[in-house]
Amino acid sequence: MELTAFHQLLVAFTPVFSQPSLQSFGFLLEGWILAGMRAMTSTALAERGQFPKHFTSYYRFFSQAAWSSDALGTALLELALPYAPDGPVVAAVDDTLARKSGKHVWGANVLHDPLGFMPNALCFGHNWVVLAIVIRVPCVKRDVAVPVFWRLYRSRKARKGKTNDNKREGKTTGNTTAKEHRTRPQLAVEMLDVLRAALGEERPIIVVGDSAYGGKSITRCLPARTTCISRLPMKAALYAQPQTRRKGQNGRPRKKGERMPSPEQMAASAKGWRKATVHLYGKRVAVRYKTCLALWYNSAGDMPLRIVVVRDPKGRRKDDAFFSTDPEMSVECVLETYAQRWSIEVAFRDAKQQLGFERSQARTRKAVERTGPFAFVAYAVTVVWFCNCGHHHYPAFPVMPWYRHKRAPSFADMQAMLRNEILEQGFSNTPVESRLYENSSAPNSSLEKRVA
Repeated sequence: MELTAFHQLLVAFTPVFSQPSLQSFGFLLEGWILAGMRAMTSTALAERGQFPKHFTSYYRFFSQAAWSSDALGTALLELALPYAPDGPVVAAVDDTLARKSGKHVWGANVLHDPLGFMPNALCFGHNWVVLAIVIRVPCVKRDVAVPVFWRLYRSRKARKGKTNDNKREGKTTGNTTAKEHRTRPQLAVEMLDVLRAALGEERPIIVVGDSAYGGKSITRCLPARTTCISRLPMKAALYAQPQTRRKGQNGRPRKKGERMPSPEQMAASAKGWRKATVHLYGKRVAVRYKTCLALWYNSAGDMPLRIVVVRDPKGRRKDDAFFSTDPEMSVECVLETYAQRWSIEVAFRDAKQQLGFERSQARTRKAVERTGPFAFVAYAVTVVWFCNCGHHHYPAFPVMPWYRHKRAPSFADMQAMLRNEILEQGFSNTPVESRLYENSSAPNSSLEKRVA
């Protein structure tokens, strides 16, 4: 059986799964892309109920099969990396909510809902910390973030060992110590370490995140050759670099110099503003800025930072401040790189609306940790397929009178094109005859050793 362009991408996952699991993976991925989470329903309708395996085998793929999420993410990374711009790999990190219902869902907590109607709105569900790399997609002017690694955040209270899932499974975990609890920034650093191991020591990394991922848990634990760009509080305490110790001076050397004006104080002064034109969110924008080298000792310790205070000349936006752990980075590079962080928010929206990221009904631990993030896998494979061959079939300027300002394909367009290819070729109801599933190795492969 000749492999289609979509199935050729799945060859990259042969080191991740065993042969039976790889068959289930390809079958589920097709159904997921077709109907967004309702993979079993769409597959049954397309195949008239004739599954290659018993339908319970596909549920066991999430709840019992032996495969690693980090190994799967590394395979996604290798697929998407050729479409990343030359130079440092830009990694966007953020967290998102997956609202759930039911008291027996493993790992679910009561969390703050930033999209709620009330200022202090709460919701019940999962909080996922996601790391994505930013790539360039043909026919798309904006940056696109492809999720490659993810971690489920659990609050300190949920880790005390008295959860409903342990009662149901008959497990006694005892009182979990505070050392086992990991915050969201700590989970982000853990994924950065996996990304560094997958890329090697040669290629630099720039990680961008909002103010929640700009504290000392990130800046003081960065892997080698990794730069962090994040927001800076307007009232941050900044210090000058300490002067060189004089000869014969006694006592411990100073770790920080004199106190410097905070970003808020810098913005209050009318002097020292400069002008620049930067490319932000697909547009050329004129901004005014002030910059300096300073120590943000509460967060980054004695590491010198490039501080940038930005003002909108038209006064439509509030003054803002950013920092980079690379003091040699230019102001334009700091602002343009941080603007790429928004692409991960777009990926979250598409994964929820088009791929049913929040609609998983899994309850056990393994199923919860694998089923929901499978939407990210479907998202990444769809985008890479469009980069590889799908863009050749997309017209440069499609005639859509109802979308007068549309000039680029959305993720919904990419998914619709891939759906057509899958439906034209038919489901992989005879996967054993395909070269895709020949000589697929077990999970104990070199790929998993790289992320172990």
